[in-house]
Amino acid sequence: MTTEQQTTSPTLHEAQQLVDEWIRTYGVRYFSELTNLACLTEEVGELARVMSRKYGDQSFKAGENTDPAEEMADVLWVLLCLANQTGVDLGEAFRKSLEKKTRRDATRHLNNPKLQS
Repeated sequence: MTTEQQTTSPTLHEAQQLVDEWIRTYGVRYFSELTNLACLTEEVGELARVMSRKYGDQSFKAGENTDPAEEMADVLWVLLCLANQTGVDLGEAFRKSLEKKTRRDATRHLNNPKLQS
């Protein structure tokens, strides 16, 4: 990784490459897709715990992680692993999803009275 890559946020494509390089260098191999799906579920649960304590009605326990960014990064890590394993280009998939949502919901939310202040 170059010094510039260390100080700037990677694109989704670069993030997928960085995860793949890390796995091949330090991780020996990817966990199976089903194991990574279970890991993703676990990481989402950890994010939910932080969010429910930080923004909801629960309080933190002593020594518990309070940083949602850390948990979001863990979710992204496993999602990047799954994308690499299944041949998904997340940048391209995200672009297509954004186009679909824009087409489908161009006025839906703007006209939703529940979202008006």
